[in-house]
Amino acid sequence: MMRTGAVRDEREAGIDLAADRLSYLFLAYGVLAAVAYRAIGLGQSSWDLLGLLVLSGVVGLAYRMRSRVATRGWAIAPVVAVVGAALAAAVILVAIGWR
Repeated sequence: MMRTGAVRDEREAGIDLAADRLSYLFLAYGVLAAVAYRAIGLGQSSWDLLGLLVLSGVVGLAYRMRSRVATRGWAIAPVVAVVGAALAAAVILVAIGWR
């Protein structure tokens, strides 16, 4: 029987963190698969699901920044990724002749 308020050791805390990380990764890739299916298979827009996925990453980064765990590099890397993705999308759109 589990006691409430029991003292937990570092191993239990580490296992909890690892389990949360795996759960988030499973959820994130599941949402990406759902987005791909909706976009490619059904021809539907999936901005709502992508927004939730991006927002969850922003919330995690904001919490880390607030707790002073993340460095500036952690904050700069997503910005560079977004700018790079936007540039790649622009190049692709120009290449296929989008107007």
